[in-house]
Amino acid sequence: MKLSTRSRYGTRLMTTLACGNGVKPVLLKDIAASEEISEKYLSLIVIPLRAAGLIKSLRGARGGYNLAKDPNDISLRSIIEALEGEICLVHCIKQPSNCNRSAICPTRDIWNILGNKISETLNSITLAQLVQIKKEKLAQAKHIHKTGS
Repeated sequence: MKLSTRSRYGTRLMTTLACGNGVKPVLLKDIAASEEISEKYLSLIVIPLRAAGLIKSLRGARGGYNLAKDPNDISLRSIIEALEGEICLVHCIKQPSNCNRSAICPTRDIWNILGNKISETLNSITLAQLVQIKKEKLAQAKHIHKTGS
């Protein structure tokens, strides 16, 4: 199992927006430059995030993107699901009629348990927590660069 680039980049975009947390709208080109992501690709990622009510866009000279909610109210799960759809490891979990072995499959229950654990974990991590982790990592990187070790 692997998260798509869309989810990874979308999470980075959201974390960058949360770092500014509404001070002023952020331009996609600035996020693209700071995160080393194509601006064109980011322009596709913001569409589902806006549709999910996670970000808002402002037009005009002072335009750009802001979070639509407080970072404490945005879970990693909501970001991933906005970009990927509902978290479901195998189709037979949500649609058992798609597989004639659903009723007797010994692994279906395991995939369901695993999917629930992934969802619970992603739901327990907020964007505010990701911002804190990012700040700590940046501080560590600065310290290492400063001391040379």
